[in-house]
Amino acid sequence: MASDVASHISVGSLSAIFDDSKIAEREPVVQCVQIKPLPPQPNGQERYRAVFSDISNYVQTMLATQANHFVTNGILRKGCFVRLKSFQANAVKGKKILIILDLEVLTELGECEKIGEPKPLESKPEEDEKTQPTTISTNGFYGTKPQNTHAQGSIRPGHARPPSSTSAHATIYPIEAISPYSHKWTIKARCTSKSSIKTWHNSNSEGKLFSVNLLDDSGEIRATGFNEQCDMLYDLFQEGSVYYISSPCRVQIAKKQFSNLSNDYELTFEKDTIVEKAEDQHDVPQIRFNFTSIGDLQSVEKDTTIDVIGVLKDVGEITQITSKTTNKPYDKRELTLVDNTGFSVRLTVWGSTATNFNVMPESVVAFKGVKVSDFGGRSLSLLSSGTMTVDPDIEEAHKLKGWYDAQGRSDTFTSHASMSSALTTGNGRLDQYKTIAQIREEQLGMSQDADFFSLKATIIYIKQDNVSYPACPSQGCNKKVTELDPGQWRCERCDKTYPRPEYRYIMLINVSDHTGQLWLSCFDEVGRLVMGTTADHFMEIRAEDEKAAGEIFQEANCRMWNFRCKAKTDHFGDQQRVRYQVSSAKPIGYSEEASRLADLIRSYSIE
Repeated sequence: MASDVASHISVGSLSAIFDDSKIAEREPVVQCVQIKPLPPQPNGQERYRAVFSDISNYVQTMLATQANHFVTNGILRKGCFVRLKSFQANAVKGKKILIILDLEVLTELGECEKIGEPKPLESKPEEDEKTQPTTISTNGFYGTKPQNTHAQGSIRPGHARPPSSTSAHATIYPIEAISPYSHKWTIKARCTSKSSIKTWHNSNSEGKLFSVNLLDDSGEIRATGFNEQCDMLYDLFQEGSVYYISSPCRVQIAKKQFSNLSNDYELTFEKDTIVEKAEDQHDVPQIRFNFTSIGDLQSVEKDTTIDVIGVLKDVGEITQITSKTTNKPYDKRELTLVDNTGFSVRLTVWGSTATNFNVMPESVVAFKGVKVSDFGGRSLSLLSSGTMTVDPDIEEAHKLKGWYDAQGRSDTFTSHASMSSALTTGNGRLDQYKTIAQIREEQLGMSQDADFFSLKATIIYIKQDNVSYPACPSQGCNKKVTELDPGQWRCERCDKTYPRPEYRYIMLINVSDHTGQLWLSCFDEVGRLVMGTTADHFMEIRAEDEKAAGEIFQEANCRMWNFRCKAKTDHFGDQQRVRYQVSSAKPIGYSEEASRLADLIRSYSIE
């Protein structure tokens, strides 16, 4: 695919745009290798920047506002091919940048991974005599060279004295571009979180370690220092400060149980890793959130790590529990958060965060790195690696504050703690029963936020191909594994190979009630209920006897269930459609169902 479309790209066209000695192509064809929104603007106008490659070079671009619709409509995406129809070449503080006024996405060429290894668009030779070569910007996506400034507080573990500003001569990589295949890189990142020093003792070894979370414009990554690196680097790293960090530095699959970040990789400092405190502390974002609304928590899987923001409605007293595994006491405090979805949730903070908690009720609080639990309904717990920010200066916080002052203070909220009983009582907002006709007429899932409903319907068809997938057998992973050879299944996330996978359901079922039909997506827990057996057992039966597997499908058909569902719009290429996902299911309890229908009948006023 890549070789077929590469011939359409205008190789060398980007450098020609900025070089008067070359003939620039009028409407060059390039590949979009990255696209990101800019931080919120004071006037509220959305702006986007993209990185385009012509295979030889890449350059950062800014989309004019009249071109925003290419992004918002989902047409311009990473990996697609674009004809630049109208643009302006600019130099901002000595950095090359294109302002894109109009473009055409060449959908007939499809999409693919980045073609080739494009280099940053360097300065012209005559510019080198005046300034250090630069590309894009110091917080660019795909590389830049920082200006030759003196770095403060640099430490190279294993060396008696810090070197001169080595990072001034290394290409700055975005964090999201780092992988085990990256070499000779430097990142410029803000330390958003630093752990305390932890020690371990076992029969094989003992030692100490600490970890930091590092953030730039493109993403976040966790880095850990052990033993000597812990001694050398712990005091250098300060939360909130910006650093240059240069390889060699080990890149490996992230251990998700120890991290609250979404990056698939993490770093381990080595003896030759170079860490320097940057002189410019202002061109890297302070913190990055990926919020889940409180109303959406019911559809989030247990043990998932998320970010959440809400208005602090209530602050509980400090209590203490004793760990069953260590017998150590732990302080905790329970908070109640609400937001404009009409839901509230209980969030627990621990240790010193609990004892030192002094945030006033009705403040807006953003939490990064909270774990989702289903204890007593959906609840949240702040991880030790998580952070809490009070009244952050971000758009989401300002919107929540405005909503709460205008109407939220007098609103009533549905607690996630009561959701487990809402299905039978019908009292919870989340679980209002809908017919299929009502779901379509009310256009559930078509708004910006997800909609939740309960549906009593009969399964009339189960799509039999791709009914399950081979998953990692490690507890809590569930990622798809790849068969390398017979008896060798590889999980990239865990960085392990297993003799066999554990199959999990990903079912698509068609259900019907008296008003119509609807396709629902089901995952493993619901699939087990519907099929009456595990996906592992079903795949064994299917491999040995296709007829017996068909009978299991037939047995699952024509059965009525109470489904709890989430409706949310998904984008597929240029199209958007509503996806209906089942979060839980239970057989019809006829006594409960009769009571519900009787209550419904009584609710009608008959003159």
